[in-house]
Amino acid sequence: MMDCKAVVAAALVCLGGTAGADIAAGPKTITLTGPADQRRDIATLDLAADGSYRINWTDAEFDDFFLSMRPFKCLTGKDKHWCHVPYPYAIERRISQGDLTDLEYDLLFLWKGAGDYGINMWNGVYYRLRHQDGRLVGRMYEMDMDLLSAPPAPGNLRPLGVGDLHETDPDGHWLPGLVIE
Repeated sequence: MMDCKAVVAAALVCLGGTAGADIAAGPKTITLTGPADQRRDIATLDLAADGSYRINWTDAEFDDFFLSMRPFKCLTGKDKHWCHVPYPYAIERRISQGDLTDLEYDLLFLWKGAGDYGINMWNGVYYRLRHQDGRLVGRMYEMDMDLLSAPPAPGNLRPLGVGDLHETDPDGHWLPGLVIE
């Protein structure tokens, strides 16, 4: 006999949903949003019924930069650039209704002024995701990327805590929103 959670998960899979998540399986577009209806489609998300995923970055949207002795793929704007920071440690690349952390870690950025020579790791961008009407919506938080400079303790796949993320004024940034639909 199946328990209630198994029945619900099976029903979601049969309906084309993602087991345990409020977003349907299948390809999705990852879009960064800003003021005045600015939109940058930066990637597609291939989401499987079990919650596992793969991100396919839209390379044509990004320019190559060599900043602080490292290569970066950056979205270029008039006043700011948004540079993707690939998460350097192991994650499962799986989401569920109550846990979107792996995807949040895959969507780390840092910003730099368009005229700045290098980068400042204090300018980290973390999009905290939530389910909303069958899609995922992200709100920008600021963080110090230096927190990720050393590997996490063994068995700790989630080194960032709530206290490491800081609310920001969305009007002060170029691309403060994220939508996956």
